[in-house]
Amino acid sequence: MAALRLLLAVAVLAMAPTPSSAALGINYGQVADNLPPPQSAAILLRALNATKIKLYDTDPRVLAAFANTGADFTVGLPDRLVPRLAADPSAAAAWVRANILPHIPSTSISAITVGNEVLSGTDPAMLRALLPAMESLHAALAASNLTAGRVRVTTAHSLAVLATSFPPSAAAFRRDVAPFMGPLLGFLARTGGPFLVNAYPYFAYKADPARVDLGYALFEPTTTGVQDPDTGLRYDNMLHAQVDAVRAAICKANYGKALEVHVSETGWPSAGDDDEAGATPENAARYNGNLMRMVAQGKGTPAAPDEPLQVYVFALFNEDQKPGPASERHYGLFKPDGTPAYDVGVKTPAIKGSGSSTNGTTAAGGGGTGLVVAQGPGGEDGAAQGTGFYTVSAAAVNKVTTLSTLWNP
Repeated sequence: MAALRLLLAVAVLAMAPTPSSAALGINYGQVADNLPPPQSAAILLRALNATKIKLYDTDPRVLAAFANTGADFTVGLPDRLVPRLAADPSAAAAWVRANILPHIPSTSISAITVGNEVLSGTDPAMLRALLPAMESLHAALAASNLTAGRVRVTTAHSLAVLATSFPPSAAAFRRDVAPFMGPLLGFLARTGGPFLVNAYPYFAYKADPARVDLGYALFEPTTTGVQDPDTGLRYDNMLHAQVDAVRAAICKANYGKALEVHVSETGWPSAGDDDEAGATPENAARYNGNLMRMVAQGKGTPAAPDEPLQVYVFALFNEDQKPGPASERHYGLFKPDGTPAYDVGVKTPAIKGSGSSTNGTTAAGGGGTGLVVAQGPGGEDGAAQGTGFYTVSAAAVNKVTTLSTLWNP
C-alpha cells in the first residue's frame, strides 16, 4: 500500500500544470425551440465578463455573435462525423476550413471535442474510429498552423469508462475500454490535450438515495465525507472523489504525468419525474452554488490540492427538446426568457430581442429578469451537458451583483 501511495502522489504531482486561477465554463446548448438569439446571450455574458463557453457544434451564428468579445470557445464535432473523418483525412481538412478558419482570430477557439462519450458506447465501429478521427483533425489543424497550443483536440468521457470509481485510488479503466483508451491517452500526452470527464454526483444520488449522503453529493460543509483507505485522503464531496478516480485510472495507464483533467460536464436538475429523487430547485441551487464557490476559490481535489479544477457546469438554459426523463429538460440555471430556473437571489436586465431562437423558432415571452451566467448542453445530436463559469466584471457590478452575492443568496 505504501508503494501505491507513493506512485499516485508522484504521478499526480507530476501531472499538475502550473497553478493558475480556474475559470468555470458554461455549455451553450440549443436543444430547444424557444431560446433567445445568440446576440442576446452575448450581451448578457459580456456584461458578466463571461469568458469560457462550450458548444456541441460550431454554430456560425453563435461564434459570430461572440466575435471580439474575449470569450474563449470549446467547440464540438458531432458523433455522426467521427467515422467520416477517421476514414478520410481530407474530410478533416474540409471541416476545419468550413467550421474553424472562418472564425479565427476574431473568435477565440481553443479546443475541439471529437464526439461525446464515444468510449462508453457500444458501437464497435465508433470505438475504432474515434482516435483516427482525432488524429486526422489534429493534422488538419497543424496544416493550418493552429496547433502548438492554439487549438487542442480532445473528447469527453463519462464515468462509465471506469471499472470502479471508489475508493478513488482503486479506479481503473474497464478492460473492454483499455485497448482504445491507452492509445488515446498517448495522443493527448503528445498533443497537450486535456482529458475531459462528464461527472454527475446527481446520478449516484438518484440511483440510490437511501445510501448516498445528499450533503456529500451537494458539497455541503456539514458532511463527514469519506476516506480513501489506501491513500488516507479524505473527500468531503463526491465530485472530487470522481475526479481523483479518473486521475488514478490515468496514472495506472502510465500517462498521468502529462495530462490535465477537466470536468467537462456537471450539474443538478431543478425538476424531474416522480421517480427522480433529489431533482428540486433547492438542491440545484445548493449544488451549483457550492460548486461555483469552490471553483472561484481555486480549490483542487485532495489528490491535487494545488491544481485549480477546471469545470464546465450543465447548463445555462432549460432545453425543452432534450429527450429522456424530465430532469434532462431542467438542468438550466435559467429559463429561455432569462428568468432564473430557481431562486439565486439576483436580477439582471431583461433579455431584449429574444423573440427568435437560434434555430429560427419563436420564443415564448419577451425577456426576463434572470441572470445568465452559464450555458448548457446541445448540438444537433443532443449531445451531453456541459459546465460553465463567468465572473462578474467591475463594470457589471452595478447592473447585477457580485459573484459572492450571486451564489450566496
